[in-house]
Amino acid sequence: MKFIAIIPARYASTRFPGKPLALLGGKPVIRRVYEQVAGVLDDVAVATDDERIREAVLAFGGRGVMTSPDHRSGTDRCREAYDLIGGAFDAVVNVQGDEPFVRASQLETLMRCFDDPGTDIATLVRPFAPEDGLAALENPNSPKVVLDAHSRALYFSRSVVPYLRGVPREEWLARHTFYKHIGIYAFRTEALRAVTALPPSPLEGAESLEQLRWLENGYKIGVGITDAETVGIDTPEDLARAEAFLKQHPEFNR
Repeated sequence: MKFIAIIPARYASTRFPGKPLALLGGKPVIRRVYEQVAGVLDDVAVATDDERIREAVLAFGGRGVMTSPDHRSGTDRCREAYDLIGGAFDAVVNVQGDEPFVRASQLETLMRCFDDPGTDIATLVRPFAPEDGLAALENPNSPKVVLDAHSRALYFSRSVVPYLRGVPREEWLARHTFYKHIGIYAFRTEALRAVTALPPSPLEGAESLEQLRWLENGYKIGVGITDAETVGIDTPEDLARAEAFLKQHPEFNR
């Protein structure tokens, strides 16, 4: 299969305007994401709605594609960018523009999900560890995933799923493997075009998770398991934490 990574990157952000251009270890965040992906997949491009981001990408030798400012999600932006780019790709990988520490091993795990010809969409999870603590498990901003016997997603929820009946809550992490969703996706190209044409679904509206729209409409989501945690940047405080992480992990300095 031939894969292209598309990195959606918006300038506007309520909590951190301009974060794709914020400097992390002397480089813009968007450049660090791009460099982590380049060389792992067959091609890569940034999809943006702001000329400043596109110019920054072109300045370091990357490919930037201008897209509409009206998209509801990064998935919709990826679809427009893919239509503009064209090419004979079998799958599109949506890599978040605020994930500068995405690893090659994670991308490779994601791509292997398509070894199953029934997989329409792929994503990643990380097992919660007992040392993560109950607060991390119960955090509604950290969606949980339930898998079937073939490592496909049965459901995504902001609630803790499954519920362990008859087990004290403080013992849940020791008694069951819960999975945290890592928000990176890959789509067969025909699936990307199809899911972005679907109307919002009831479960999507209830949980505010777009992947539930895909499940409700019968799309098969393959799930790869990774032990690596990503460090996303949503706020200036996150950027400070990312700087500290970068100093502790020199392998991310190229």
